Amino acid sequence: MPNSKYDRGNGIHGVPTWRLAGFAMNNLATNLYLFLMNMVAYYLTGFVGVAVVTASSFAMMMRVWDGVTDPFIGYAVDKTNGKFGKNRPFMIAGNLILLVTSFILFHVTHRLPENTTLRFGFFIVVAAIYYVGYTFQCVVTKSAQTCVTNDPKQRPIFTVFDASYNVILFIGFQMYTAKLVAKYGTFYDAGLFHEMWLTVACLSAILTLIAVISIAPKDRSEYFGTGKAVRVGLKDYWDTLKHNRAIQMLVVSASTDKLAGQAKTGAVVTVMFGIVAANYSLSASLQGMTAIPTLVLSIVCIGVLATKLGQRKAMLIGSWGSIIATALLILLWTFGDATSMSNADGSLRFGFFTIAYLVLSILNGGLQGIASNIVIPMTADCADYEVYRSGKYVPGMMGTLFSFVDKVISSLAPMIAGLMFAAIGYKELLPNIGDPLTPQLKFVGIFLMYGIVIIGLLCNVVALKFYPLTKEKMAEIQEEIAAIKAKAEA
Repeated sequence: MPNSKYDRGNGIHGVPTWRLAGFAMNNLATNLYLFLMNMVAYYLTGFVGVAVVTASSFAMMMRVWDGVTDPFIGYAVDKTNGKFGKNRPFMIAGNLILLVTSFILFHVTHRLPENTTLRFGFFIVVAAIYYVGYTFQCVVTKSAQTCVTNDPKQRPIFTVFDASYNVILFIGFQMYTAKLVAKYGTFYDAGLFHEMWLTVACLSAILTLIAVISIAPKDRSEYFGTGKAVRVGLKDYWDTLKHNRAIQMLVVSASTDKLAGQAKTGAVVTVMFGIVAANYSLSASLQGMTAIPTLVLSIVCIGVLATKLGQRKAMLIGSWGSIIATALLILLWTFGDATSMSNADGSLRFGFFTIAYLVLSILNGGLQGIASNIVIPMTADCADYEVYRSGKYVPGMMGTLFSFVDKVISSLAPMIAGLMFAAIGYKELLPNIGDPLTPQLKFVGIFLMYGIVIIGLLCNVVALKFYPLTKEKMAEIQEEIAAIKAKAEA
């Protein structure tokens, strides 16, 4: 294995910090498209003509399809090792597919003849191809973790950058969406979707290029597992899923978190701020105020806890802290007066509700950021554990096994939201600004925004009880892999 100042001996190798920061942008590039597709229910109900429950069913169906394709694409990644490495071809091809298919989805569908069946069928076919491209690029975020670095002090740093980017993306996209809604006056405008697509496509392409450049020196066979080729068959998927306890527990933890996160659709934010608080623009203002403190808290928590205590303990602490903060937010929205956040002219008012919301949101965001973001480098730990357990280097398989179950379970989120809204009368269109506030609508909004989050976090606590990869165990695993490499070289 090549030596560099970032290789610490005993099989431990690393990279300059800027390369970790750059590679983390691959996840940001795909998350941009994820946010774009979170708006698909508005497009389907407004331009294709399907009902709310059907639109929600589409989101679930496509996410299941996305999960079904994962194992096959992961298998392809594990079989690939050419001139341009194992990971970079999938990053580039995936982003190109996303760019082209997303353009067709939001620019061509509504120009077809006004036939709901025709438009919906066309949308489904193109979306199926879109999700293949999405998986192409997403799988690399997890599979390449193992070759970028296996330094236990450096691997969690990826999460610091990833969490930072995701907080900025979440806040930025909320603010951007609010501005577009103000510009067009509604979610149901083709110009809004064009402008949103153009922004996402350009930014995602730039971020992908940066990620490709960042990973280039480590996307080589000497950094793949034990450094030698190992034959992998489809039957190894079942063996890994059956015997690798680490990935089993990580899947339970992350998929339930994702289910909760995906339930927070644009419609839910509209309910909470546009209807319950009677001021939709507050969403962007408050998110902007909490962005930096949340980001700082996430960085401190991940950087200190994960590097000092290990990734398992860091996730456990973050989960418990977020459970407490989320429970307090539920009480605040249930018994507090959300309309007190606004002055008569619609500007932000700093009363008890506003201050309590800001403080609890910062605490919740910072602590939850540990649980939601650290799963990516933890997947790399699971891949190293598989090398230790079976001798097989299968990062593509590991990442896509994780993604398959994760996506199938989290695919229920749009359906859960759609069914809950339909149950209280929203069967044709999703809740919109100006709708009257009812106790039922407030309950659904609070449950989807916070209640389901607590359920996911409690699943984290239970799963981590059986997760075997402590800080000490990972040190043992890296020493064993290093010994295998040394024996092979000898």
